[in-house]
Parts: sequence; structure tokens; C-alpha cells
Amino acid sequence: MGACNLNHSQQDVRLKFESQKPFLPAQLSHTLDRYLEKGNSQETLNELFHLLKKYDLSTEEEQEARNEKLKRIML
Repeated sequence: MGACNLNHSQQDVRLKFESQKPFLPAQLSHTLDRYLEKGNSQETLNELFHLLKKYDLSTEEEQEARNEKLKRIML
């Protein structure tokens, strides 16, 4: 994923999450849903947005890699 110069808001990330939710593993989706309820740094919001962006179009291997990155962010 390339670098992006845009800062994504909490709402941007929430909307992206909602659009990709059906494609995420259930447990990860539930955890991420709760994680997004709290405030996050701009850097974290940007990273979450890009991990969720086009998740549904990613290969299974890419989805697994993104899942691991999402889990690490939420630790």
C-alpha cells in the first residue's frame, strides 16, 4: 500500500469499516467495531483506513496479512 497524503477522520474510517464489515472475519469485525468507539491518533486512523480500503478485492493472502496488521494495531 502506497503512502497517502490525506488524513482520514474517525467518520471516514467508520464508513470504510461498515462497507467492508461483511468481508471481515466475525471476531476481527467485532473487535474492530469496539476499537473504533474510542478516539484514535491520526496516524492510526490513516493506517486503519488503508488496511480496510478495497479489503473485499484483496486476495486471501493479502486479507490474512491485513488481518494480522489490524490485530497488531488493536493490541
